[in-house]
Amino acid sequence: MSDLSASLQPGAADTAGAHAVKPVSSAERIRTVDVVRGFALLGILLMNIPGFGIDWSELYNIITGPEAGKDYYTLAIIFTFFDGTMRGLFSMLFGAGMVLFMMNKRSQPGEAPVAEYYYRRLLWLVLFGLFNAFILLWPGDILFFYGLCGMILFAFRKVKPVWLITLGFACVALGMFKGQNQYNDMRDTRSNYLEAIAAEKAGKTLTEKQEEAKAAWPEIEKNQKPDTTYVNRNLRKMHSGYGTIFNHFIPQNVNGEVNYMYHGIWDLLCMMFIGMGLFGLGFFSNKLSTSTYAMILLIGYGIGIPLGWRYFSGFEGWVTNISGYVDSWRVPHWSLYDFRRIFLCIGHASVLMLLFRSRIVPWLMKALANVGQMAFTNYLVQSIICTWFFYGYGFDNYNRLRFHQLYYVVFSVWVLQLIYSSIWLRYFRFGPFEWLWRSLTYWEKQPMKK
Repeated sequence: MSDLSASLQPGAADTAGAHAVKPVSSAERIRTVDVVRGFALLGILLMNIPGFGIDWSELYNIITGPEAGKDYYTLAIIFTFFDGTMRGLFSMLFGAGMVLFMMNKRSQPGEAPVAEYYYRRLLWLVLFGLFNAFILLWPGDILFFYGLCGMILFAFRKVKPVWLITLGFACVALGMFKGQNQYNDMRDTRSNYLEAIAAEKAGKTLTEKQEEAKAAWPEIEKNQKPDTTYVNRNLRKMHSGYGTIFNHFIPQNVNGEVNYMYHGIWDLLCMMFIGMGLFGLGFFSNKLSTSTYAMILLIGYGIGIPLGWRYFSGFEGWVTNISGYVDSWRVPHWSLYDFRRIFLCIGHASVLMLLFRSRIVPWLMKALANVGQMAFTNYLVQSIICTWFFYGYGFDNYNRLRFHQLYYVVFSVWVLQLIYSSIWLRYFRFGPFEWLWRSLTYWEKQPMKK
């Protein structure tokens, strides 16, 4: 879910003083962009850690259990404030990177056109995504999708900011339309089931269609709950060696990458377009007034947090009683998803802008900027650390920690990445994966040491 340094924004960091097509120097970076990216990079692990560390059945048990305890409160906080927002910030910055790339590069005589570098960079990003999913064994990879979606952005490089934001909300509407259609199909299945049950109770002979309808809904209810056989098989395989886990993830990775590109593309594009528009308006480059950032913060959190809590409450109802939920709601709560995260994203980013300006915690802003500058490396390192910590071929902690304890691991990874990113950038221009990606993109070994 979706360099990360200059990485997850294709070419964002590839500006040059003479406008030649080559990587950016340290002095040319926009520090606030790095700060926001660093925050998003660390924050995305909040959402990824359950995928690394526990089986879905554990989340189901928390949601359907008592509304109390450390696990429940942790889940409620994460869902309300952060679900989707860190990937949303990544997507926004990816879109901003598209604008930066085209603003600061010009094709030079005798060299490949800018577009060729742009698409070459994205094709490598797609391959890095496949590496993350199939070699590092993280099924939640976002690089693959970002590389493919980034290819669409090129056609919109000259569109004005206001129209880019409009396009973003159009993508939100399309995503909502598709989601509502899927939900309507489920409501129809439920309605047909209830009609068949009513006919059966009235002593009528059911038609073939009614028999099918009578069987379809119980199957949906059954699939809503964890399958004990599957859970046990998943746990057994996740505590096994690399080869077993690799084979276990093959269908999941293939199916996920195909399905998400079909169903989830609007989820990515809406935030990318909005990010392009916001960057054009100066939001991410710290060009707005302090009062404007404060107002955006109040609006973002004032709307986003209540929507986030309502979204979480609706999610609880969906998981605990799907029949009652479908009977009660014509529009599902997940329709709030993108609106909620847009407001929360701009709220989070506004907090960072205000902190950056206030100079209250300059050490933290500098540390976040370092993480953001090495975000591509840090994103892949999160996969390496977490797969080795949880999977059977490493320290074998999969499903051995309670839900709230997963966030002790998150905090430890944050501290590690804040420290080593700062140390690394004292001596080197790029993170190791940033250096590799740039060298492959320009097909020329890049200078590494400062």
